[in-house]
Order: sequence, then C-alpha cells, then structure tokens
Amino acid sequence: MFVLIPGAGGAAWYWHRVVSELRARGHEAVAVDLPGPDESAGLPEYTDSVVAVIGGRTDTVLVAQSMGGFTAPMVCARVPVGLLVLVNAMVPLPGETPGQWWGNTGSEPARLAAAGAGGYGTGLDLDTCFLHDVPAEVAAAGADHERPEADIAFGQPCDIERWPDTTTRVLAATEDRLFPVDFQRRVARDRLGIDAETIPGGHLAALSRPSPLVDRLVERLP
Repeated sequence: MFVLIPGAGGAAWYWHRVVSELRARGHEAVAVDLPGPDESAGLPEYTDSVVAVIGGRTDTVLVAQSMGGFTAPMVCARVPVGLLVLVNAMVPLPGETPGQWWGNTGSEPARLAAAGAGGYGTGLDLDTCFLHDVPAEVAAAGADHERPEADIAFGQPCDIERWPDTTTRVLAATEDRLFPVDFQRRVARDRLGIDAETIPGGHLAALSRPSPLVDRLVERLP
C-alpha cells in the first residue's frame, strides 16, 4: 500500500492525481490529511495520523513531499515501512526543526542562485515558485484546498535518534524552484549518502506531472 504524506498545510488533496494514477495501475493508495493549520498539533500529531493509517501493515511504501520529509522518518521509527520515497522533500537531521533546516542546508541561497541562472523571479509567490508548471485547471481547483501551516511544527524537532534503517529513495524534480535539483542532490548526498533520482516537473510535481512520478514510485517496490 502507498501512503502519501503532503507538505506544509497538510492537504491530502495535493496527492489526488497520484492516488488516482496508482489505483488505476492496481495499487492501493491513501493520502493522509494532516492538521496543518492547527496550532495545537505538530510533528508528533502528524506522525500519529500517518501511523494510524498504516496500522499493522509491514509492506507500506511511504511517500513524503516537501515538509512531509520531517514526518516520514518519525513514522519509520515507530512502524515497519517497506520503502520510503522522498519527493522534493526536506531531509532532516535527528533533532533538527523545520525552522532550522532552511539555514542549516543553505536552501535560500541555493533558491536565489537558481532563480538568477534560470531567469525567473526570486519571489516566493505561488505562480512563480509553485504553480509555474501546474495545469491551469488543476491550479484553479487547488485554490479551495490551500491551507496555512501553523507555526508550531516549525519549532518542533524531528524526533529520531538516527535516520531509520528503511530503504530510502530521493526523487528530485528538475524544475523545482523552491528546492532546486542540484541543491536536493547535495542534501541527499550529505545527509543520507545516496544519489537523488530526477523526475520531471516543479515542486508540486504530483499536480503537474503525476504519471512520470508514478512511473518512478512503482519502480523497485519491496
């Protein structure tokens, strides 16, 4: 079973095109809705939500996007997971908070450098940084699912003693403007000792290019 963790805001809708594609190919798939806007819920509660969906399964393929990369290893530390796939995801160190991650990894200088090289704006506005490759009709539908991420989670540590033993893959989108592909490659090497694999699309590749993403997700299943 594929269990998919969304990024900031926690909207399961983000994965809806990937869930449909996986099910069409005969796989069971569930996207977890997280309480992202809730100031009383943070990384421990996100982890509880994912663990509850997994239940007693031992064959789960856990997929995490963006900020979901903080929840994913906490889940793997609690329940057996067959494979962990990080998609344009933050890769935390044990005890690191999402708020610390940006400076620790140098993500902002990398983003600005990529914008300069790519000739697009340096702003973090939706159209420039996130929706530039998402079909207009999908972007319009997503407006009803936009949710803020409460501040609480940004100050909470990734509560693991070490990276879990779970087999881990990193998928980095070649047109990601938030986490540029070369930046993702460096973080994957430095923090996990693995080479990131590339996929087409931007930061929201599950919305813009779901089929090529699913092609990669179903490779090398446990």
